[in-house]
Amino acid sequence: MSEGWSFFTVQITLIAVVLILHTYMGLHVIRRTIIFCDLVLDQLAALGMLGSIAVGTQYATGSSYVLPTLAVFVGAFLLAVINPRTPLIPREAVIGIMFAMALVATLLLGDKLSGGDAYVTKTLSGAMLWANWQLVAVTAAVYVVLLLIHYRFRRQFIALTDNPESLRHRKYWDFLFFATQGVITVLIVPIAGVLLAYAFLMIPAAIAAMFSKGWLRAVVLGWSIGFAACVVGLVLSYNADLPYGPTLVLALGVCFGGAILIRSATAASVGPRMRRRLS
Repeated sequence: MSEGWSFFTVQITLIAVVLILHTYMGLHVIRRTIIFCDLVLDQLAALGMLGSIAVGTQYATGSSYVLPTLAVFVGAFLLAVINPRTPLIPREAVIGIMFAMALVATLLLGDKLSGGDAYVTKTLSGAMLWANWQLVAVTAAVYVVLLLIHYRFRRQFIALTDNPESLRHRKYWDFLFFATQGVITVLIVPIAGVLLAYAFLMIPAAIAAMFSKGWLRAVVLGWSIGFAACVVGLVLSYNADLPYGPTLVLALGVCFGGAILIRSATAASVGPRMRRRLS
């Protein structure tokens, strides 16, 4: 097997695994309108990874995941408990402030590290060249466990999105949701980077949300479109020698723009027909 084909198959397999859970959780994030919560957790994972480097741990090794995991659990707790009841301070404002604080802390810590600029850049754009079959296997195993948790408690998680007032112990379920989201963040950010990890979560889910209100159908649709876009982005990145993460984000963004045009055209054509039927 050639080096290029080996690289391609590892990346494609990892993306296929990652997009399943990311699309599902992205649907929750979009429907709850807590759009930047994943950026908070992504940035906290990056901050934790830099903290691991600061204490002498090699980037993206097994022990380097300890501090990022602690960081995202703290973030999950804060996201769950800080929920202003007043319309004067929307929840999204709190989430935005948390992201800004995590980003500033990352920049300050990176400034004090030897080669810190390179590490900060790596947390943004990732290091997909380090992906291997062992990483794919570990990621797949963890994602299966998380999927089983979300399937076992699917009624509570869906109620958290569709009808939160009916749910008892809401903050507990909120924390569990953000904590599981944090775990997938810890796994993917060191490899994909903050920007691509956020794109994996948001863009396929946003496309699916435009065309389907059901959960299973939306996940299948979002995964299919996201996977196809990533394959195109991966091929383009490899053949044109373009940066991996930004190219995949761009490919996903182009699909999102196309989906908006299709949705607008569909709505425009359906509107006159509906008006004629009602008249």
